[in-house]
Amino acid sequence: MTTADAAPSPAEPALHQVLLSRGYLRLLLLCTLLGIPVALACFLFVGLQHTLQEAVWETLPRRLGYEHAPWWWPLPALLTAGLALAPIVTRTPGRGGHLPVRGLGGSPIGPKAVPGVVLATLTALPLGVVLGPEAPLMAVGSGLALLVARHLPRGTDKRSTAVLATTGSTAAISTILGGPLVAAVLVVESAALAGPRLVVLLLPCLLASAGGALVFTGFGQWTGLETGALSLPAVPPGARPDAGDFLWGVPVAVLVALLVVLGRRLGHLTAHWTARHTAPRTVACGLAVGGALSGYALLTGRDPAEAALSGQATLAELAADPHAWSVAALAALVLCKGLAWGVCLGAFRGGPVFPALLLGAAVGVACSGLPGLGPAPALAAGLAASGAAVLGLPLSGAVLAALLLGQDAYDQMPLIVVAAVVAVLVTQWPRRREARTGGAP
Repeated sequence: MTTADAAPSPAEPALHQVLLSRGYLRLLLLCTLLGIPVALACFLFVGLQHTLQEAVWETLPRRLGYEHAPWWWPLPALLTAGLALAPIVTRTPGRGGHLPVRGLGGSPIGPKAVPGVVLATLTALPLGVVLGPEAPLMAVGSGLALLVARHLPRGTDKRSTAVLATTGSTAAISTILGGPLVAAVLVVESAALAGPRLVVLLLPCLLASAGGALVFTGFGQWTGLETGALSLPAVPPGARPDAGDFLWGVPVAVLVALLVVLGRRLGHLTAHWTARHTAPRTVACGLAVGGALSGYALLTGRDPAEAALSGQATLAELAADPHAWSVAALAALVLCKGLAWGVCLGAFRGGPVFPALLLGAAVGVACSGLPGLGPAPALAAGLAASGAAVLGLPLSGAVLAALLLGQDAYDQMPLIVVAAVVAVLVTQWPRRREARTGGAP
């Protein structure tokens, strides 16, 4: 790109004129203040969801005399999830939020749709639906921001309202994905903007995300309430990847991306099937998901909660002690959780990212026994590939994997970048074929 290409057109004001204008400075202040109540609402929302999840999968089984949830536990839990969600997606405004198979965000929702999103999340996710809280958080954040926008002066233009909605989404999602940096990169890659317009959008999102992160941290320490944010307290030690790690890391990234593609395909088929007779077919999908999760417990003798839910806790356990899992157990996890995830993408409400990260990590760790591939590079390649594949954004996937790996990400960064790029390229291949043939995704 040349300097002339980057310069604003005569009809477009210079960047410094926009950033220093009174209207934009007021918008920055409003977005900064907006991040605080949005983050507080999302903290309570996610904290309640995490508490309900622990009650269903840990407290209740122990009170019934089980060490952990028995193999059959997912069947009544997911049946209840389907029964609870069916009236929400058929009768409430906004249908409980957008289908996760369509991506992470979707169009901003209005304030009237927020109660449906909250109900769909709090009734279904704690019962074991294989989705994360990130998409509902973004929906709640944008809905609350648009509610604020209704009380702004009538002179507020549509661009400012759109910025407020995006700011609410990023403030809500920033902490659950590890902080403002991931949210900022998501805005950069997904906004499809360039030059001054991108900066104008990015600054308020950064300020709101940073304010939201402070609220999350402060209230978490004050209340002691857990939110189940995505983090890896411990990861396998490892040195900088060598030729062997790259030799195996690229095929691992391809395999992970193909699994994401297959999961999405199953999600689209499920969404098409549930478009008619939605209520009974949603219940049927709940039973199918419960059957897949119970199948994992029967095949491995392990806790079915490892395959259920969003996967944050299981991902942390896998990263902390990858040798505690046999290759057969990891293969069963990928198969059963992958099937459950694909069905949930097209029938339930939630975020697609967290389960995909666990699937990618499980594939990487399962392949770490190959000659020349260590656990740390395998985990890094799996995380980067799954994050980039499910988001469709290589930079966002790489940054998310790097933040999860913490200090060890420095050594793994070359492999992280390569895996993210390879995964995005693989996910584009079926879309290219569909575009040529005119087929639906």
